[in-house]
Amino acid sequence: MAETSTDLASLIRKEAARLGFAATGFSSLTQESLALQRFTAMIQEKRHGEMIYMEKWMEERANPSLLLSGLHTIISVAISYNYTLASREGLPKISKYGLINDYHTVVRGKLEKLLAAIKILAGEPLRGLITVDSSPLLEKNWAEKAGIGKTGKNTLLQVPSAGSNIVLGEILLDRAIPSSKFTLPNVCGSCSKCLDHCPTGALIEPRKIDASKCISYLTVELKREFTTEEAAMIGDWMFGCDLCQEVCPSNQQAGIMADPAFELRNELVNISTEKILSLTRSGFRELFYGTPVFRIGLRRLKRNALAVAENLKRCDFQDKSKLGSHLPPNLQGKRGYY
Repeated sequence: MAETSTDLASLIRKEAARLGFAATGFSSLTQESLALQRFTAMIQEKRHGEMIYMEKWMEERANPSLLLSGLHTIISVAISYNYTLASREGLPKISKYGLINDYHTVVRGKLEKLLAAIKILAGEPLRGLITVDSSPLLEKNWAEKAGIGKTGKNTLLQVPSAGSNIVLGEILLDRAIPSSKFTLPNVCGSCSKCLDHCPTGALIEPRKIDASKCISYLTVELKREFTTEEAAMIGDWMFGCDLCQEVCPSNQQAGIMADPAFELRNELVNISTEKILSLTRSGFRELFYGTPVFRIGLRRLKRNALAVAENLKRCDFQDKSKLGSHLPPNLQGKRGYY
């Protein structure tokens, strides 16, 4: 039996929660000029580094109905990967999301189940498109419109009770689903810990990032070899960077823990640079297949490991007073994250 629109939104939220999503919200299709202006400014100011793909599909970002004809509703969901991780000093670091099952696979699988449930609940034919960091969609913008979170000063979405250790996903539907919205407060207030602790100055100002200076960009997105300066900038981070999230009070107070589908790969925790540099292709596949790290390939992972190994040699990472001395002069003094 088909549900009324109000009941349908409530039932979808309930099913999404059963599937493990920490937050679910609904947005109607409207013109989002401000979000697009900010995205365009990033491209024009060359703050996207060498991520050329961001320069494409601008029409689709401006008008998501080009992704799904007849689009009426964007369902935004967030799922937590907030788990406790104990890392040892003097060893390379891998971002928390890199030590678990690939979020693309996990979230897509859950959204496929949610979409199937929605079709049954709606009681009438409808079309849907699932996106998980894979389509030209301004994800954070639609998540904010749906009322599931607010963008923090570190440019990451903060979800109440879950913080920013979350992954977003969407279902685009060709059916209108009215729903009550929640007005969320500014989560950051006067706090500027993320800006103060960014070692490379990638966080230029609140909610504005220069990706070309971001450690996550350098270790995950950048495909070529490092310059000498870039190699020094990554410090002891071999894949990704969690520094702006580690110091965030919202994350320290988050009560929603990681979904069980994000199983920690213990064999990857505190792995050494020597281990990475000695890996064969088959060994790399055995260790990292099914994780986000596998996506960058062995060559880039070894590039990162070599840079980290050199950084660790230059600096006693247990002596905090010495950290950052290996960085170029223009980056020294921006190392509060250690």
